[in-house]
Amino acid sequence: MSDFQLQWPEWETQVTVIDNPKPQFPLLREMIFETGTKDDWEELHELHYKSTNGTSGRYYRVTLHGQLIGVCVMTSPRGLLAPRHELFPHLKPGPGETKITNTYRYKWLNENTCLNSRTVVDTMFRGVGVAYRMLNLAARVEGKRFCEIQSSMSRFNLFAQKAGFKFAKARPAPCYKEGLNFFRLNFRSNPIDYVALCEEFNSLPERHREVLLRKTREFYYKHSALEKTGKNRDKGMARVNSMSFPEVLKNLQQLVFAMPLYGVYENPDAGRVLPKRMPLIWFDRQPTNAPLIVD
Repeated sequence: MSDFQLQWPEWETQVTVIDNPKPQFPLLREMIFETGTKDDWEELHELHYKSTNGTSGRYYRVTLHGQLIGVCVMTSPRGLLAPRHELFPHLKPGPGETKITNTYRYKWLNENTCLNSRTVVDTMFRGVGVAYRMLNLAARVEGKRFCEIQSSMSRFNLFAQKAGFKFAKARPAPCYKEGLNFFRLNFRSNPIDYVALCEEFNSLPERHREVLLRKTREFYYKHSALEKTGKNRDKGMARVNSMSFPEVLKNLQQLVFAMPLYGVYENPDAGRVLPKRMPLIWFDRQPTNAPLIVD
């Protein structure tokens, strides 16, 4: 910062020049980060590109004078993730895998890792830095050593990168080619056009719809690791068979066309008890890899 003076015969003006100024949305200083509830998520979930009110976990929110601005949902990590095995090769299942080693892997993950399953900000306050500040503080308050994220949006919106997350290399879905072939064989509509596919399905004769629904469910289950791990591991096709065509189609499109980036944040406050309520701009007090400065 430097000062200089302009002197005139009858008055004096002092101008302060700030080196490398960084603009900031003024209301950020009045926003509060704190623990939230499922009601907060349900209030904003329709603004998320993966809109669903079935998301469960631990909730954090940002408010401005009592108005809900954003919500961050943290949950338990997934048991198996190929991108995770690139960054953490010792967690990858290998030869001689047993029930004991598999159980210990899940135990270690649950004790040391959390997953950011959803982050959403009111459209009126997007683009001013709420999301990455909220995500970083939520990852710190969780207290785990690592916080993971799998986000397709991170390819276009670098909020997680700004929050301190490091990402593995992006790669297409494993069943991308098989999925394209499935859509080409069974539909005339563009495979990424959800509305057109639903309309085409509804226009078919009832018997044809039944056969196509069964084939879609079977293809989705065959290629979905989510339906074969965790709490869904012992359900077989039961959960998928209960899905309507719009539901299974949405899941199938996500499976085939999404290219979610896997990122991980190493929490410098792991094991530390932090306040459950704090100003959002406490994020700005230190680098993302340094412990949170608390008053």
